[in-house]
Amino acid sequence: MITLSSTNLVDLRGSRLDKRTLRARLPRADADAGAPLEAVRPLLAGIRTRGRAAVAEAAARFDGAAPERFRVPAEALASALEGLDPAVRAALEETIRRVRAVAQADLPGASVTELGEGARVTTRHLPAERVGLYVPGGRAVYPSSVVMNAVPAQVAGVSSVAIASPPQPDTGLPHSTVLAAAALLGVDEVWAIGGAQAIGALAYGFDGPSGEAPDVPGADALEPVDIITGPGNAYVAAAKALVREHVGIDAVAGPTEIIVLADGTADPALVAADLISQAEHDPMAAAVLVTASEALAVAVDAELDAQRRSALHAERIGESLTGAQSGIVLVDSLEAGLAVVNAYAGEHVELHVADAAAVASRVVNGGAVFVGPHSPVALGDYMAGSNHVLPTLGTAAFGDCLGVRSFLRVSQVIEYSAAALDEVAERVIALAEAEELPAHGEAVRRRAAARTAAPSAADADVREV
Repeated sequence: MITLSSTNLVDLRGSRLDKRTLRARLPRADADAGAPLEAVRPLLAGIRTRGRAAVAEAAARFDGAAPERFRVPAEALASALEGLDPAVRAALEETIRRVRAVAQADLPGASVTELGEGARVTTRHLPAERVGLYVPGGRAVYPSSVVMNAVPAQVAGVSSVAIASPPQPDTGLPHSTVLAAAALLGVDEVWAIGGAQAIGALAYGFDGPSGEAPDVPGADALEPVDIITGPGNAYVAAAKALVREHVGIDAVAGPTEIIVLADGTADPALVAADLISQAEHDPMAAAVLVTASEALAVAVDAELDAQRRSALHAERIGESLTGAQSGIVLVDSLEAGLAVVNAYAGEHVELHVADAAAVASRVVNGGAVFVGPHSPVALGDYMAGSNHVLPTLGTAAFGDCLGVRSFLRVSQVIEYSAAALDEVAERVIALAEAEELPAHGEAVRRRAAARTAAPSAADADVREV
């Protein structure tokens, strides 16, 4: 048995590979949101009933500022863009271009199905009217999250986009790079509100300081949104879970996670670098390596120790790597490793194996799959063109990455002629009676009866003559 110094060891060699066993033994962050839920519930209730006053109280307590106006002035957005570092602007512009290209390619069109002469069903994809995008601002600055949320909403055709992001202590405004990214995308509605109170404000809205409604020009009043998306801490996630009775949400996300499947061909320095790149997000971030190679496990462990020591956020990274959510998982074979990866259903899946492209087709549960040594998660976080808002905590087994479809609603239009209805009328009536809902059948029967009783156009002409 090998010994690791930088992270935990989970030895699954010789173990059963069914989902139940794997889910019980794999390292995973604690998904219990009980404490945040109970803390957030009264805050949201206050915002729903008292509006702006409750938002101001929460902002003073948690954001450290309760400004007279929560909406960021237009001049502040323009100034942030003007002062943006040219290199950062160029990087953001390229990220926007790539994310927009992927979103455009994913935009579905209407489909028309002809079920017979005069029987037609049209499936439409309609954009949400108004969406709220949350951009966190705790341990790091996330202009990339502005892009990842706003671009697919814009491509979907959303007409009204509002961004909420925590104010900085020194300015009372969201970070200038976040403001610049919003301005670069043409989003002019940005709110200096963070945390759970931002989610409540977006979900329920509030009037201006003198009671002005959101439709009053210049009022610092927030109109409720229809969908809220974007990552955040445990309190933001809890707030999204609680408001989804009133608005759509993308997901209730947990801490970020990476699971790497690697074999003896992998470069241990690159594997360790990618594990660390996610560990630096948060002490609760999950960094997991799955391998059948003891030699690689030992080499990656040594690299984790060496690279962590020289990292800017060494303490945070160390907490993540040694936490119960992280570790190196030893398996018997590549086949066993694939079973582990699919059972884990991770946010980010990296493949450092021979013939990685072929293996990628067998990864069926993963928010985003990064193929080969030159496709690191860090690329996906910024400029791959993919979206970095992804399902976590195993929800990639059923959840979606954020994209243009997150902002679309599916609606169907049904158009039948009289003859087409007559063709299926008796079958509709039979099903209605089988379900003991005879009024349904009667609604169909009456149409045929009404046409039989009504005079035809020719009869009407004869009587008129």
